[in-house]
Amino acid sequence: MNESIIVKSKIKELAGDYSVSSDFADVLNAKVKQLVQDAIKRAEANNRKTIMGRDL
Repeated sequence: MNESIIVKSKIKELAGDYSVSSDFADVLNAKVKQLVQDAIKRAEANNRKTIMGRDL
């Protein structure tokens, strides 16, 4: 099961007058997950157990 960490209704709200395609949320979700995984690697490389904004 692929759990979403983003909220589709918030995407539509942010998009305003623009339509949001059906695949947009899935692609965005995958990118966000990758960003978090990359941030974790950076934190580990710096001997931290806390991910921070600077890890992005």
